[in-house]
Amino acid sequence: MPNIKLSYLYRDAGNYKSFGEAIFANPADIPLEEILPTLQSKMIDRQWFYAKDWGLRDLHFDHWNEELDHGFHEFESLEYCHDPSTSRLSLDSFIESVKRTNWIY
Repeated sequence: MPNIKLSYLYRDAGNYKSFGEAIFANPADIPLEEILPTLQSKMIDRQWFYAKDWGLRDLHFDHWNEELDHGFHEFESLEYCHDPSTSRLSLDSFIESVKRTNWIY
């Protein structure tokens, strides 16, 4: 069963980008077709999310610029891969934590 790779990025208002990814073990063999709608339903406009709230690595640049920086990250892609897992969470645990996300502050 392949692992699942979530690719995402941080893009500041100046369009400078920082890329990241998380690879999840998928022991329950959850298909991409089930994962993507769940993730998108918890994203802001089906595209943005707060990486820290999802247990993902923060991709902000070293120096915070009040005029260019914001808190959210941008979803890039979700795909099968055979690379080893890089996350301490399995895919099903990650999905459950995403489902608990509520970004109405």
